[in-house]
Amino acid sequence: MSALAAHLDAFIEMLTVERGASPHTRAAYRRDLDDFAAFAATRGQSLDGGDAAVLRAYLASLSRAGFSPRTTARRLSALRQYFRFAYAEGWRPDDPTGALDGPRLGQPLPKVLDATDITAMLVAAAARPAPHGVRLVAIIEILYASGMRVSELVGLPLGAATRDPQTLIIRGKGAKERMVPLTDAARDALKRYLEVRPRFLAEGQTSRFLFPVPGKPAPLSRVRIGQLLKAVAAAAGVDPATVSPHVLRHAFATHLLEGGADLRSVQQMLGHADIATTQIYTHVAVPRLKSLVANHHPLGRRRG
Repeated sequence: MSALAAHLDAFIEMLTVERGASPHTRAAYRRDLDDFAAFAATRGQSLDGGDAAVLRAYLASLSRAGFSPRTTARRLSALRQYFRFAYAEGWRPDDPTGALDGPRLGQPLPKVLDATDITAMLVAAAARPAPHGVRLVAIIEILYASGMRVSELVGLPLGAATRDPQTLIIRGKGAKERMVPLTDAARDALKRYLEVRPRFLAEGQTSRFLFPVPGKPAPLSRVRIGQLLKAVAAAAGVDPATVSPHVLRHAFATHLLEGGADLRSVQQMLGHADIATTQIYTHVAVPRLKSLVANHHPLGRRRG
């Protein structure tokens, strides 16, 4: 094994051990670093030996290729973390990313479904034959009721749903656990799904996952759940392009804030480490805040 390959493996191992990075995150980091390494090789450099000039040229090439500022920023973040690690390990005498500025990012507002859209999707899912329709209703209800990430949903163990749970214990990023209450509708949907869940397993087969692949012990993939949601959206008359598991997470947070929930509680239920990440949802609260001031502040009411 070359020194470069050993260094890259050590970096990925650090992400696993120290940061609890998921396999998906580790694979994304490796792809980004491999992409830069291939570019640096065309300039006679390597991943370990790359300097600030080749890094700037790489970022400029991403822009010319039409990559979004957010994608460019993500790749720069991977490079920063690798070079900081390399510097700390003594593999190189400096960190060439220190002098680099990241691309300017706008603050995109999250896509949000109306409650009527989600209701329509639930009706369309319930109209599907059992057991698939029952499972799909449970998936939608749980995602919308908990705000969990789809990666957290697919990793839910069967034990999390036993004894009609009032709450779910979710293992999130960095293996951190949080507790999220379930709505009555989600609990009912989950109970109905558990009754038909054995039909997704082969005879004599068991699976520790709540949502196994039909006929296999492995869990449904994130991609498959996304496909199921888009299909039921189309059946419900909702634009499939606006629907994804993450959009249901956005809807969970947005509708809670619209209903008067405080930002700190929403942060905890979403599993955000920094409340600044949650604040993107406050745009939906502006009309409600205006109404509160107009109706309850002594100077908010019109005089005369």
